[in-house]
Amino acid sequence: MKILSIIFLLSLSATVLGQSKLVPQKVSLASGKSFNLNLPADFEIIPAAEGLKRVRFFAKAPDGRIFVTYLYNLTDNKRGAIYILDGWNAQTGKFTKVIPYMTGLHNPNSVQFYHDDQNRDWLYIAETDKLTRRRFTNGEEKPTDQRPQTLTTFPDYGLSYKYGGWHLTRTIAFSPNGKLYVSVGSSCNSCEEKEKVRASVIEMNPDGSGQRQFASGLRNAVGLKWFGNFLWASNQGSDHLGLNRPDETFYALKDGADYGWPYCHSSNGKIFADPKLKRLGGCRNVTKPYAFFPARSSALGFDLFDDAASSPVIKDAFLVSLHGSTNKAIGHGYKIVVLRKGQKLQDFMTGFLKGGTVNARPCDILKLDANSFLFTDDHGGVVYYVRKRQ
Repeated sequence: MKILSIIFLLSLSATVLGQSKLVPQKVSLASGKSFNLNLPADFEIIPAAEGLKRVRFFAKAPDGRIFVTYLYNLTDNKRGAIYILDGWNAQTGKFTKVIPYMTGLHNPNSVQFYHDDQNRDWLYIAETDKLTRRRFTNGEEKPTDQRPQTLTTFPDYGLSYKYGGWHLTRTIAFSPNGKLYVSVGSSCNSCEEKEKVRASVIEMNPDGSGQRQFASGLRNAVGLKWFGNFLWASNQGSDHLGLNRPDETFYALKDGADYGWPYCHSSNGKIFADPKLKRLGGCRNVTKPYAFFPARSSALGFDLFDDAASSPVIKDAFLVSLHGSTNKAIGHGYKIVVLRKGQKLQDFMTGFLKGGTVNARPCDILKLDANSFLFTDDHGGVVYYVRKRQ
C-alpha cells in the first residue's frame, strides 16, 4: 500500500530537509496562564477546548463529532468520563461545546467506534477492568443504549504503584477487516507475569469472540493504531535499568511476535538481555523496534501524515507525542516529534517543560487533514488544535 511503501522506503526529501527551525509561539489560556511553545513558523497552535483535566485519547464518531476520554487522575478510581467535543469551528480553531457523555467510569483511556455488517454503529469503551460495547445513535449526547455488553474482563488487582497502579490504561484499535485489538499493560515494572493477557496485545472479533494473544512482551503499549497492513504501537520501557536505557519503542506489530519484556530490552534500537531475569533461548527471537525514543520519554499517541498535500515538515512521517518522564529532572520527552524510519528524530513541538515548570504534557494526536491535528494535554486539561498557516 502507498503509505507503507512511503514509510518503509522513505522519500529523499526527508533526508534533504533536515530539522525544521522551531520558533516560539505564545499560548494564552482562559485561566490566565500563558507560556511559549516552539513549533515550525508556518504552523500555529490554538487552545481548542479548555477546562478539562486528565484528557487522554480521541475517537471520531460516525456523526463526525470528536469523543475524548478523561481519566480524572492517576489513581485507581471510578471518576473517569467520556466527553464529546462538539460545535467545531474550523475558522477559530475551537469547539463551542464540551458535553459530558458518560461519567463514573473506571479509568477509561480509549474508546472506538465500529460499523458492523448489519448497518449498526457501536461504541467500545476500554476501562481498567473490562471492555464493553453499546449501540450508538448519531447525535446522542448521552448513551441511548442502556444495556452495554461486556466483551472481556482484565485483571485490575494489585494497583499499588505510588502513582495509582501499574498500567491502569487499556487502548483499543480496529483493523480494516474488523478485528478488534486491545493492549493490556504489565502488572509491574519487571517481573514474570502470572496471567498471559498482561504485557500483550490481544485480538478478538467485534462481538468479543475468538479472543487470542496477538503480540507479547510489550510492557505497556499505550498508543495503538492501524495503518495499511500493520497495527502500530508505541511501547514504554522498564524503569529499573537506569535513566538512559532501555528505549521507549515503536513497532509495526507482527502476529505472534515476541517483543521481549521482561527478559529483553532495547537500547539505541539494539536488543540486550535483562541482567537478572533470564529465560531459555535468551533474546535471539525478539523483534527489534521499527523506531525508538529516549528512555523515560513516555511515547504515547501518534498519527500518520502521508498525504500528498502535507507540509514537507511532516510529510510521509508519524507525529508522536512524548509525554515526558514523571521525574522532571530527567527531562526526557515533553515534546512532539517527527518519526521517519531510519532517520534521526526531529522535534516538531517543544517547550512543554521549561525551567522545571510543566506547561503541558502531550498525550494523543488526531489528524484532521493533511496539515492539521488535535492533541490532548492531560496535565493542563486542554485540547489543542495545530494547523499550517494559510
